[in-house]
Amino acid sequence: QVHISESGGGSVQTGGSLRLSCTASGFTFSDASMGWFRQAPGQERAWVTTVFPSGKLQYSEPVKGRFTVSRDNAKATLYLQMNNLNPDDSAMYYCAAGVRRPGWQYWGQGTQVTVSS
Repeated sequence: QVHISESGGGSVQTGGSLRLSCTASGFTFSDASMGWFRQAPGQERAWVTTVFPSGKLQYSEPVKGRFTVSRDNAKATLYLQMNNLNPDDSAMYYCAAGVRRPGWQYWGQGTQVTVSS
């Protein structure tokens, strides 16, 4: 049974930092593409970043230079270091796993990030 769980969300002021974690089980973590998505109230879920099994990284434009994604395959854990946060980053952040192409097959329940001005 697949299980994905995010943690590390919270409330910070503009310019602050947070580190999100995502622990996964039930599939071969090292073989999966792992990603972060976010969804603000009234908006569609938006892709944030992906780290592929090869280690290749991709970031959406709004977070480039501020967010850093990493993975620890031994711990089956995905991380998202978020720096220089601003109110536009406020959203529910979701971790996703892509174990076969195309798309993302498994999702966590999300962790809330709130950035105040």
